Amino acid sequence: MHRTVRQEIVTLLEARERTPRQLADLLGMRERELSDHLPHVARTLRAGGRRLAVRPAECLACGHVFRDRRRLTAPSRCPRCKSLRIDPPAYRVE
Repeated sequence: MHRTVRQEIVTLLEARERTPRQLADLLGMRERELSDHLPHVARTLRAGGRRLAVRPAECLACGHVFRDRRRLTAPSRCPRCKSLRIDPPAYRVE
């Protein structure tokens, strides 16, 4: 039986924490495509009594942590120092 992309994402995130790039590489898709699936995965997990835990992105230049970010995608630049060097968020299922 074939599993959906979203089911595969959940399976991969149950095993361990992963970044968007790692997930996209494992699933054979672009990161932009993956970002369309993540809100749906989070909603499905919530309905099942679990949650998508997010380790927030962090600026590598000044250390700013994007704790209050609601979007699940990686930010393009730091609001504090305007650096483009951003450590992406990571996701796992709890």
